[in-house]
Amino acid sequence: MIYFLIYLFLEVLVSVNIASAIGGLWTFFEILFSAFLGITILMNFRSTFRENVMAVSYKCIDLQEFQRLSLFSIFGAILLIIPGFLTDILGVLLQFSVLTTMLVNRYNVKSKCKTNYKNYNKEKDIDVIDVEIISDNTSTK
Repeated sequence: MIYFLIYLFLEVLVSVNIASAIGGLWTFFEILFSAFLGITILMNFRSTFRENVMAVSYKCIDLQEFQRLSLFSIFGAILLIIPGFLTDILGVLLQFSVLTTMLVNRYNVKSKCKTNYKNYNKEKDIDVIDVEIISDNTSTK
């Protein structure tokens, strides 16, 4: 209960200071924009989740990092939907931590990965030779 009151106090202080600096109309547009951004992140979460599952299956990231990426992304998107400047700031910071971790993993972890999971199926099919087996036995029973 005390943490909620502290959050509420900080939210009111930050919102009043920023809203008085930018005005009522821009505050309204900021609330709409951040809510739209949060909803867009939640709608695109399926593809991000699929990429993270593939990264876990090929051991590019561990399960703890997978959980952290998924939870931070969802929680940040929900904070962006909730009106308020402090929640928007926290939501954006959580999204940056998710994006930063994904970029670091994409360009830095290639040596730890077993394979590049995006091109895995293409590389696997290069060595396959398609053949047709024709039986010499023409008798039927």
